[in-house]
Amino acid sequence: MFASEQATLNALRNVGYITNAETAGTVFLAARLHKPILLEGPAGAGKTEMAVAVHKASGLPLIRLQCYTGITKDDAFGTFNAALQDFYVKSEGGQRGWQQVKKEIVSRDFFVPGPLLEACECENGCILLIDEIDKIPVAFEAMLLEFLSAWQLSIPGLGTVPARTVPFVVLTSNAERPIGYPIRRRSLFLLVEHPTAEAEATIVARKTPNCSPKTHLFIAGLASALRKYDGLEKPPSISEMNDIAAALELLGKTEISESDKATLLPLIAKTDADRGTLLMSGCFETIVRQAKADAEAIQKARAKGAGSVQHDAAHHEQKNEAAMAANA
Repeated sequence: MFASEQATLNALRNVGYITNAETAGTVFLAARLHKPILLEGPAGAGKTEMAVAVHKASGLPLIRLQCYTGITKDDAFGTFNAALQDFYVKSEGGQRGWQQVKKEIVSRDFFVPGPLLEACECENGCILLIDEIDKIPVAFEAMLLEFLSAWQLSIPGLGTVPARTVPFVVLTSNAERPIGYPIRRRSLFLLVEHPTAEAEATIVARKTPNCSPKTHLFIAGLASALRKYDGLEKPPSISEMNDIAAALELLGKTEISESDKATLLPLIAKTDADRGTLLMSGCFETIVRQAKADAEAIQKARAKGAGSVQHDAAHHEQKNEAAMAANA
């Protein structure tokens, strides 16, 4: 899929996914070793986005199995189209004989594939995202083991269906329940946490290029301030911070003022408890002040980093000049 770790890093960055060498190296190895990647971390930290980025960078189709409480084998594998089977029996049964028709109605032509079967049938491979695996019951998790180990599905009526090309599998978990060790043994593991304020400023800048640099810094500072605040039930995701940046652009603002509480609170507080917390006297105002302070800290860190780079470049140039003079 990718030629090297560096090629993987470059490809992911080229599609707008801000990451590091460790993550790029894990993606490269998982693809070469035919191993799934298990991404674990808080909701909204960018786990799903990594699968989307690999899809964009590789050009392979993206197939998604969204997990939820109560998911069944049919949701993942697929199921026979009973209405089509019934119609075929009625229309062809009398002419072709029951024994022949009975074989035909349990063929692939009558089976509506689920995401896992779709992934098995991709000729040139695909990116398979199994999202929020921590929401499935342990029994369903055990059912996935055959697929993740042997890259095949055992489907009643169809038999064993091997993958034509091993898919690149991304498993995500918000750690709502522990994932079993059999799944972990078969996977490469990455802990995905919310980005640093510096990285978030870069992400917001890529997602909202029309906003001012001041807005990007403020949004990164606001994300940091909100996530550090202990009283919030649901810290904001990366995508929610991008939404707030877009809202500021529409309102013609570069940052949030204390008077913007009523207008912007619906974008920030997503539960009744968090809304109540932010409406408490002084809470919203404290977070806004902290956001501005964090934004200033990011700006100072960037300026210091730029100065350090310039100093190193100047020092290197002086050494070159000295060497040239010594050789003259």
